[in-house]
Amino acid sequence: MGVRKVSSWALWTLNFEFSMSILVEVEPQVREHGLEMKELFLLDKLDEHPNPAALARALLTPKPSVTFMVKRMEAAGFLRRETQADDLRRFRLTLTPSGRKAMEAARALLDEACERRLARLTQAERSELARLLECLQKSED
Repeated sequence: MGVRKVSSWALWTLNFEFSMSILVEVEPQVREHGLEMKELFLLDKLDEHPNPAALARALLTPKPSVTFMVKRMEAAGFLRRETQADDLRRFRLTLTPSGRKAMEAARALLDEACERRLARLTQAERSELARLLECLQKSED
């Protein structure tokens, strides 16, 4: 069997459609936990990036969009803003227990939907897929 030639557009489209099929499937259930999909990803990155500017960079999202989501998540009781003692102009974001509970429940839904699709692959294929995606994710710097 020969090597199938696949364009970069076709690969991008396959990856996008794979991701979107999972998001569309679980979005209604994620909303039952009080979260929009973008907010789930925000909460997931919060422990690693507690500063709003760093969070925006990690999410590849404009700062005003992150500010909007942070205000909504704070009003919902999912995160807390704490002023930093060393610089009162800056603040640190932390997950509340209810925010962590909602995030973990929503993440489990996403994980289950993804697992159903990935179950079609062998462990060796999954490992290779992870290796390839990690390789592609690295910047060219």
